[in-house]
Amino acid sequence: MSDHRFPTVTQYAGPDLIGAFVYGGRDHADDPRRAETGAPDLDAYRRWSGHMCGIACLRMALLARTGDAPTMFELLDGARKYGAYTEDADTGAIRGLIYAPFVQYVRDVHPLEAEVHPNLTVPGLLALLDGGRLVMASVHKEIRRPENPAPGKGGHLVLVTSRRGDTLHFRNPSGHTDQARTASLPAATFAAYFGGRGVSLT
Repeated sequence: MSDHRFPTVTQYAGPDLIGAFVYGGRDHADDPRRAETGAPDLDAYRRWSGHMCGIACLRMALLARTGDAPTMFELLDGARKYGAYTEDADTGAIRGLIYAPFVQYVRDVHPLEAEVHPNLTVPGLLALLDGGRLVMASVHKEIRRPENPAPGKGGHLVLVTSRRGDTLHFRNPSGHTDQARTASLPAATFAAYFGGRGVSLT
């Protein structure tokens, strides 16, 4: 499937506000489009929107493969029931996306096949793409500004949709500009942000 056919889904309902959320300190609940996510209330949207990059990737994959997908919070609720996110009883801190239970959720509930890749090289990622798979790749969130040196690797998920030669095409759920959301980078640049793990979908 060619890359241009993939929808772009962001983890925040209002893509034009992502820059203000991630760099300007704007309250996540101050998003006039939040109801589109299926969030039950303001507090739920505020609490979860910053943790839903993997859910956005799943929604993009479903839309691309089948043309239909549940809302973001319906997907989140399903993933939580499988243990793909946990919450610390004392601090309330959210941990996730946790790959193994997420993959089980996808296999059981959605018309996709999913596989965990705990040790994934860039050549391995390219091979998965060549095999027709999509890859939710763990990258540093600052991949949205690749003109800057990578401050680390992993911690955020993007959906890698295809490659042309050594150029990777991907959708970034927290991209703060159109170019950052529907992105392409040389594999060597991508590697500087890549955490060496992910989930493939087909």
